[in-house]
Amino acid sequence: MTNLATVLDAAAERFGDREFLVAGDRRLSFAEVARRAAALARQLVNSGVAPGDAVALSCPNVPEFTIAYFAILRAGAVVVPLNVMLRPREIAYHLDDSDAVAHLVHDDPGLLAAAREAGGRIRTLGVDDAGRTTWCGEPLADPVHVGTVARDDEDTAVVIYTSGTTGQPKGAELTHRNLLLNARAAGAVYELDPARPDIHLLVAPLFHSLGQTCVQNASTVFGCTVVMTGRFDAAEALRTMIDERVTIFAGVPTMFWGLLRAFDGVPDAQRLHGQLRVAASGGSALPIEIHQEFWERFGTAVLEGYGLTETSPMAAHTRFGEPVRAGSVGRPVEGVEMALIAGDWTPLPDDPEAVGEIVIRGHNVMKGYYERPEATAEVIRDGWLRTGDLARKDADGFFHIVGRSKELIIRGGYNVYPREIEEVFMEHPAVSLVAVIGVPHESHGQEVKAVVVPAEGHGSLRPDDLVAWGRRQLAAYKYPRIVELRTALPMTSTGKILKRELS
Repeated sequence: MTNLATVLDAAAERFGDREFLVAGDRRLSFAEVARRAAALARQLVNSGVAPGDAVALSCPNVPEFTIAYFAILRAGAVVVPLNVMLRPREIAYHLDDSDAVAHLVHDDPGLLAAAREAGGRIRTLGVDDAGRTTWCGEPLADPVHVGTVARDDEDTAVVIYTSGTTGQPKGAELTHRNLLLNARAAGAVYELDPARPDIHLLVAPLFHSLGQTCVQNASTVFGCTVVMTGRFDAAEALRTMIDERVTIFAGVPTMFWGLLRAFDGVPDAQRLHGQLRVAASGGSALPIEIHQEFWERFGTAVLEGYGLTETSPMAAHTRFGEPVRAGSVGRPVEGVEMALIAGDWTPLPDDPEAVGEIVIRGHNVMKGYYERPEATAEVIRDGWLRTGDLARKDADGFFHIVGRSKELIIRGGYNVYPREIEEVFMEHPAVSLVAVIGVPHESHGQEVKAVVVPAEGHGSLRPDDLVAWGRRQLAAYKYPRIVELRTALPMTSTGKILKRELS
C-alpha cells in the first residue's frame, strides 16, 4: 500500500536542506516543505477532512500549491486541483461534481472573490510577512505528529478535470499508483539522478497533469529543484534560466516559439547555449523549423512527448540521442503499451501507412471518470484507453500524430472543448445557434472562434458584444476572441453542423 505523499516524506529524509522550491526570493528546502505539509495535514484533519474526501485546490504556481497538494494526500484525502482562471459558475460546477468537502484557495484577491461567489467551504492559504505559509490567516504551527494515512495503490489520489465533445468537464480519477509510476517514468525519460540534481523551470500550471507529474512529483522523487513561475513570459523565462542555472525546461510548442522570438532581446541569452540538459515539448507537434532553431540557439535537442490527463499524463516520448523525426512523439514509456485501432476497436495491422486511433494500456491509465461509469465504459475496454487521437506507427515503432478525432482545440497549450463553450453561448438570449471551432494562430497555435446565428429580433447584435459576454462567463483561455455572425450554418441532411466547412 502506497500513499503518494510518502515520496515527500522520503525526500525530506534523504535530501533534507537541499533546495526544493524556489519562487522569487523564497527558497524552501525539502525538509521545510515536508514540515509545512504535515502541519497543514493536521489542520485538515482537525477541520473534519476524512480519508477519501475530496478537497479542491485553487492555487497558482507558488510553494503553497505543493504544500497543500501533499498535505491533502497525507491526510488520506483526494486532491481536486482547479484551473485558477475558472469563473464562479465553473468553480461551482467542479465543487459540486467532485463532491468536494472543502476548497483551499490561495489568498489572491481575484481567486478569493471568484471562490466566494461560487460558494463552498473555503479555507485560505497564504504567506505572511516572514514568508511562512498561513492557514485561514494564521501561520502554520509546528505539527503535532500526524502520520501519513495509508492508502491502497488503486485508491484515487487526484481528480483532474478534463472534457470531451459531449458535454461538461469530467473528473479523471488518477490513483496513487498511476501518479507514482508516471513520475518515475518521467524521471527515466529525463534521466534524472539524485546524485546530480537538476533544476526545473516550472512553466506549466500545477493544476495540469504535466506540471504536477513531470515536474513537481518527479522532482520530489529524484531530489530536483523546482523554480516556479507564474504566467509564462518568454523574456522573463530566459532571464530566470540564466539566473537560476536551469537545466530542464518542459513546455508546449508555443512556449518554445516564444523563447526563440524573445532570445535576441535578452542580454546574455547566448550564455544559455549548452546549459539546458533537457528540453521537452508536448501538447502538439513541434515544427521542424523550431527544432532546428532551438538547437542552434540553445545547443539542446528538443524531446517530444505524448499523453493525456487520463494517462497521468506521460504515455510516449522520444529519448536522448534519437534523431529528430518531425511529427513523432516517440515510443511508449516503460510499462506502457500503445496500439492503433479502427473505430470499432478492431486492431490495425502493422502497416507504416495505416492511420488509426491510439489506444493505451499500462500503469498510467486512469481509474475512470468520477461517478460516470457510462463515460468510462466508452473509453476503456479490457484496460485499453481510446484517446480520440489519430496516428500512424512507423517501422521502428515511433508514433506520428496525424490528427484528432475529437474536436479539441489547443490554445497556448490549454485544452478548449467546443461543446462546453457552445452550451454556455446558447444561454445568451441573442444566440440562436453557435458552432465553436479552432483556427490557426501564429503564437497560440489555435484561437477559439464562434460562428453564431443571431436569434430573431436581434439583428443589431455585434461580434464584440458576444466576445465581451464570453469573457465574463468563461476562463480567459476559453472564451472566443473571434466571433462571426451568419444567417445560417452548413449542415448535413440530418441536421448535423458541418464544422469542416467553417473557418
